[in-house]
Amino acid sequence: MDTELKLDLQDTQWQYEYVDHDRMIARAIVYDEDGQFYFVRARRDDDFGQATLIETAGGGVEQGEDLLTAIKRELKEELGVQVEIICKIGVVSDYYNLIHRHNMNHYFLCKIISFGEKNLTQDEIESFHLSTLKLSYEEAVREYETRTNTKLGTLVANRELPVLYRAKEIIDCLYGP
Repeated sequence: MDTELKLDLQDTQWQYEYVDHDRMIARAIVYDEDGQFYFVRARRDDDFGQATLIETAGGGVEQGEDLLTAIKRELKEELGVQVEIICKIGVVSDYYNLIHRHNMNHYFLCKIISFGEKNLTQDEIESFHLSTLKLSYEEAVREYETRTNTKLGTLVANRELPVLYRAKEIIDCLYGP
């Protein structure tokens, strides 16, 4: 389990034209002491179409911010949790051709220490209708597979399912299956 996951994915849903910006992103597979996993549910109706998605909590790394600070901030904002960072799972490079963006997603495995208040932005509340999903590993895999019924859901599942599988392998190595 010492090897970090490294994936380079292409956008299989929209035609490639060009990339005009990169986005550095910190994301996490988050779990609690009972082995439950925490994700964000987003309901969107935008350029990507209408979709309800499951996604790992996380977001853009701000100017001057390191990855560890970014992931702790994002998890506090989106899930309202303080976490222990267990390890870095890996990096997934992917593209959103529709908005001409290349994403560098840095994934971490994080265990919840405590729960508190979320601090969502107005955009996260009004445009994405973010809410928290608490799921077993099996439920999470099924949720990602179900959400491939949209183009954006397919891109997200292609990016996040391999990370979830790796996270489960790491957790099983740490605690036993």
